Amino acid sequence: MFREMRRKKQVMSEEVTKKVLSDGTSGVLALEGDDGYPYAVPVSYVYDGEKLYFHCAKEGHKIDAIKRNEKASFCVIETDHVVPEEYTTYFRSVIAFGRIRILTGDDEKRDALAKLGKRYAPGDSPENLAKYINKEWDPVCVLEMTVDHLSGKEAIEFVRERENR
Repeated sequence: MFREMRRKKQVMSEEVTKKVLSDGTSGVLALEGDDGYPYAVPVSYVYDGEKLYFHCAKEGHKIDAIKRNEKASFCVIETDHVVPEEYTTYFRSVIAFGRIRILTGDDEKRDALAKLGKRYAPGDSPENLAKYINKEWDPVCVLEMTVDHLSGKEAIEFVRERENR
């Protein structure tokens, strides 16, 4: 169902791929937008090792697209070092394919918001996080993406560097 990566030497291990996804703070969520046009939007997220979580408004282009088609892809770029003398970039990136659903249960929504809060304010107290979640509860929508396929790719220069160690 999902294509194999053509440049097999550049495939990152599952462990490195998941680490890149876990360490990232923003990426681009791609959905089927209006009139069949792709809709790709930068978003913050958290990855819990299994699923991706996003927050957004309860209405808008993103929600309309998800209601129309739950399939999505999500891309994170960890490294993108421009190397002018080689006319290239040294990069590491991850693409996740999956299905998104809007969380409707209070417990699952609160759990996802807590994961997001801990990711972006790791030193904050549980009490402050709970206050913030309660304050933002009504206007916020939380999305959960179940990952069906995950792939990571890195510049061949990183592969060569690893091989030369």
